[in-house]
Amino acid sequence: MNLKDAMQISAAGMRAQGQRLRVISENLANADSTSQTPGGEPYRRKIMTFKNVLDRSINADMVRVNKIMPDSKDFELKYDPSHPAANAEGYVLRPNVNSLVEISDMREAQRSYEANLSVIETSKAMLSRTIGLLRTA
Repeated sequence: MNLKDAMQISAAGMRAQGQRLRVISENLANADSTSQTPGGEPYRRKIMTFKNVLDRSINADMVRVNKIMPDSKDFELKYDPSHPAANAEGYVLRPNVNSLVEISDMREAQRSYEANLSVIETSKAMLSRTIGLLRTA
């Protein structure tokens, strides 16, 4: 495997983690979004799955986003009879977003993104040093 291939693999990882961060950001932004009509559903958390795709040009598996889908976990119920979306018993459906889980996922995505960025930076430095050696030879 050459440096270009390593950089392509890392770039694919960065793209996937960037998409993951966008989904997490959307979840966090809507963590308090409720319906404005009685019986309506609030924001439903989105989750992402990844898949490996063989890139035949470099003969290596590349990570790709497989699906972005709604999380099927149940909504929370909160007693708030004055809310416009409250049901007959006074309960409001709340989004199934747990901010602690989202922040934990965000940190994991950030670390993965930074690891891939480090590979690209190291590859560029190795290439630069090699060119420098060839110039002096």
